[in-house]
Amino acid sequence: MYAMKYMNKQQCIERDEVRNVFRELEILQEIEHVFLVNLWYSFQDEEDMFMVVDLLLGGDLRYHLQQNVQFSEDTVRLYVCEMAMALDYLCSQHIIHRDVKPDNILLDEQGHAHLTDFNIATIIKDGERATALAGTKPYMAPEIFQSFVSGGTGYSFEVDWWSVGVMAYELLRGWRPYDIHSSNAVESLVQLFGTVSVQYAPTWSKDMVALLRKLLTVNPEHRVSSLRDMQATPSLAHVPWDDLSQKKVEPGFVPNKGRLHCDPTFELEEMILESRPLHKKKKRLAKNKSRDSSRDSSQSENDYLQDCLDAIQQDFVIFNREKLKRSQDPTAQPLPAPRPQEEAEPPADGEVAGSTLPMCGPLCPSTGSS
Repeated sequence: MYAMKYMNKQQCIERDEVRNVFRELEILQEIEHVFLVNLWYSFQDEEDMFMVVDLLLGGDLRYHLQQNVQFSEDTVRLYVCEMAMALDYLCSQHIIHRDVKPDNILLDEQGHAHLTDFNIATIIKDGERATALAGTKPYMAPEIFQSFVSGGTGYSFEVDWWSVGVMAYELLRGWRPYDIHSSNAVESLVQLFGTVSVQYAPTWSKDMVALLRKLLTVNPEHRVSSLRDMQATPSLAHVPWDDLSQKKVEPGFVPNKGRLHCDPTFELEEMILESRPLHKKKKRLAKNKSRDSSRDSSQSENDYLQDCLDAIQQDFVIFNREKLKRSQDPTAQPLPAPRPQEEAEPPADGEVAGSTLPMCGPLCPSTGSS
């Protein structure tokens, strides 16, 4: 069982999101970790781009916060440790996530945390620094705002660890350590971090407060920002890291398996209001192709759009992790032959697991940057 995300090509072009989609695919094709939501397949048709990923049925942490779940210190500590392992792996792959928040942390059925959504992630190598103002303001580290206002040297992997600290604080208290909203001016936020100090609940243990202080350190040079730093933290001295990496540590909060862990109103609206559901796609595409072939192309007012669609069709990289794993494992058994009903819709040709994904180029200009 997998989850499938599909993105309409025309909408991506109109919203100038093609570059972000391609960047996310490029990153996800190169990484795999126990505490990430991993990509398994990517493919396309004339209308949409598809991503098939791990299915996490436990819901995201934002949903559980909205359901007034009371997270214990042990549970939050486990989430922090699992995210520490995920971020340490991403750092080894030169990736800054830039959008760590409860909305982007999904639970599996046992209650373990997995990081998702690499839409604004960036890759930095050889001592590079990121400079773009990217992320969700309440979870963005002070140095991101500082870099935007005054230039300077930019920021690096430490920003994700700050976000983990904000998330952990919010899970424990129900609100964030700083009163920041999307409407706040960047200049005012730079001043805020210099004048307002974080208030910790008196009921929290000394170990939890010490851990949060290390994550919510304004100066990134003094912030805990690696797995090694975390393992050396006295408040985490008892954590069985090897067991944790194999999901052998039982979470304190286990999502109820008998219910849907998402907003059913939103889900129903998606199902009911979607005027062009996937199961009618083949018939609709055939109809559109027939209509387009009968139309005089010189009369088209959408040449630019069509050029962009053609560029996406050409540059999109098809990915199959299962096939890739088998090609790398000489002892793997061949895949079973497809049953007759499976042969009706054969997989697309030219499956590639390349590390470099071409951009749409000048056809689809984008402001995306690191």
